Amino acid sequence: MTDALETGREVLRTEAAALQALSEAMPADFDATVSLIAAAPGRVIVTGIGKSGHIARKIAATLASTGTPALFVHPAEASHGDMGMIGRDDVVLMLSNSGEAAELRDMIEHTRRFSVPLVGLSSRPESTLMQAADYRLTIPALPEACGIGMVPTTSTTLTLGLGDALAVALLRQKNFRAEDFSVFHPGGKLGAKMARVSRLMHTDVPSVGPEAQMSDVLLTMTSAGLGIAAVVQDGALAGVITDGDLRRNMSGLLDRQAADVATRDPLTVPADMLAAQALALLNERKLNVLIVCDGKTPVGVLHIHDLLRAGVA
Repeated sequence: MTDALETGREVLRTEAAALQALSEAMPADFDATVSLIAAAPGRVIVTGIGKSGHIARKIAATLASTGTPALFVHPAEASHGDMGMIGRDDVVLMLSNSGEAAELRDMIEHTRRFSVPLVGLSSRPESTLMQAADYRLTIPALPEACGIGMVPTTSTTLTLGLGDALAVALLRQKNFRAEDFSVFHPGGKLGAKMARVSRLMHTDVPSVGPEAQMSDVLLTMTSAGLGIAAVVQDGALAGVITDGDLRRNMSGLLDRQAADVATRDPLTVPADMLAAQALALLNERKLNVLIVCDGKTPVGVLHIHDLLRAGVA
């Protein structure tokens, strides 16, 4: 085993042990902090300087993406005008392992002056930050994993872990669901999986009446290019004609009407179904396309190619 590999494992063991220690000795104010943030009419202002600042940005992003409005405010920028981002209805979550970072003092003073709830997160309960804070999230003062006791490693891992714990506790308290999560993740593969059919469907439904001649049906299907036509009677879906139906009815096809060729009672999906569920249904039934309905009314067409392009698979 190389020295580098053993060093890597040692770092991970050190940080894992620290997280285990934190889980067994959670801060006394953790429950109260969750209740405070859940009830706050404003946002969570997360702040910190240096490595704590980087962790603060991530915590703010995690909170915001899971239903707790939050943003990161840089403490130095706050001292030069950005203090106006902090409102009386907000909660300030301030991160500092030492609790003595000079850049935080103006923001601490601001929260005290305007009675903005302050949550301190630090490993030193006697520090300036923690003595000023209304709520104290104290993490264990454990050795950093660097071996020289100076590089933020264990301390930042603990801070990040406690931030995740806050976010998930809030998520569960608010009964935040997968559907809610998709609202904040409209892009990328995750957003595609959580998208609704309504977001990916074609809303211009190629439609024909039951008595339409098949020559007209072919023109409608060709112009739409979706491989399907809805047979609609009195505004309701009476059947569908797919490319497969055309192949199965080639003999005398042009002498027939739409109702003679259509598949009655076809599989449909509602517009509010998750795209991932719709894809599973298409795969299960070995279909490429289907009609989206609101009750009996056709409102869209969903093609498997649209789901794949969006990254649902």
